[in-house]
Amino acid sequence: MTTLKDIIPPLDEPKLSIAEILELLTSGHVPLRFTAYDGSSAGSVDLPIGLHLKSVRGTTYLATAPGDLGMARAYVTGDLEPIGVHPGDPYELLKLLQDELNFQRPSARTIANIARSLGWDVLLPIAPPPQETLPRWRRIAEGMRHSKTRDAEAISHHYDVSNTFYEYVLGPSMTYTCAAYVHDGQTLEEAQENKYRLVFDKLRLKEGDRLLDIGCGWGSMVRYAARRGVHVIGATLSRAQAEWAQKAIAEEGLSDFAEVRHSDYRDISESGFDAVSSIGLTEHIGVQNYPAYFGFIQEKLRDGGLFLNHSITRPDNLRSTKAGDFIDRYVFPDGELIGSGRIISDIQNVGLEVRHEENLREHYALTLKEWCANLVTNWDACVEEVGEGTAKVWGLYMAGSRLGFERNVIQLHQILGVKLGPNGAADLPLRPWWVA
Repeated sequence: MTTLKDIIPPLDEPKLSIAEILELLTSGHVPLRFTAYDGSSAGSVDLPIGLHLKSVRGTTYLATAPGDLGMARAYVTGDLEPIGVHPGDPYELLKLLQDELNFQRPSARTIANIARSLGWDVLLPIAPPPQETLPRWRRIAEGMRHSKTRDAEAISHHYDVSNTFYEYVLGPSMTYTCAAYVHDGQTLEEAQENKYRLVFDKLRLKEGDRLLDIGCGWGSMVRYAARRGVHVIGATLSRAQAEWAQKAIAEEGLSDFAEVRHSDYRDISESGFDAVSSIGLTEHIGVQNYPAYFGFIQEKLRDGGLFLNHSITRPDNLRSTKAGDFIDRYVFPDGELIGSGRIISDIQNVGLEVRHEENLREHYALTLKEWCANLVTNWDACVEEVGEGTAKVWGLYMAGSRLGFERNVIQLHQILGVKLGPNGAADLPLRPWWVA
């Protein structure tokens, strides 16, 4: 039987240092160099990678939000400082933490001793960094989840950071979706151009066709198709993206072929498109809204029209659709992921026939590696543009996502469908007609 004596440590028991607390929580195995503001340390000074806890505020963040959210808060504010890695690409640090740092569930007595050692004031929650959005339950003021108003707020949080910042990170293609590499020696720009070529060819687009690109971002697919004589409407909920895209369209002399609207896709009134592309939008619309979303696309296509869905997925269809706390609060508010099986089923259930699907998981890992490299190269300019905290959010998010794609925690699927004509006619070649 557990008694209070077993739980409450004696008053004369020595207080623990920060490093000793870390050692207690990891059973003594600290695989990195750790130092703290109280002068304590753990791990070996010879280890190339580590963390420095700089302040009491960082301890409060870690203690009041255990897991990735607390770590992110302390990291973004600069209270938890990386050693041996660049904040624009903490991939090696995250890999080390995932592989070798194992926290153990402490006993009630250990928890009490840790609390006494830190001081109760350190355990009182404090305001999060300004880069953090409200938790899901408090976003109700912005409308019900995936209402037009709340979707617009969520997209703005992520994409209206700064067009200049994205130019530094994404490179000339201004493409914030997975590239398609022919081989791992290709440049990022070559692989992004190849991705648009792949989408264009899968959709069998030709001069004079009409394309609707939903969630078009900065309009790279729109302009790729317009350069080849296709008439394109792009839609994005980000005003900054729409303005950038319209300027790029005008500068290229493509205004007779293309336009990008600052619009919810649900407000597109035109129909009869030869093809619809959705590159990186499905993650934002909510799994419960898939039937309505794919039904909308089915209605916009002509008979025989093709649809390509390019989106991040989970490796199965079983686990929660919600993103983790860090992703939800800092990166993709209200974002949801599910396996490709659910996406394919919902596409089929609205009457579209699925003709092909492929997983580009490794390609996204390569893409994210290049984005992090761009962030590191342009770090000072990025910090000047958006602030160090926001730049750190993107470095942490992209490096963590790279690890996720490498470890098959997340995947990237392209799914190609067709709206059949009368009597099931697809009018398509018998075998794939594009170069992989």
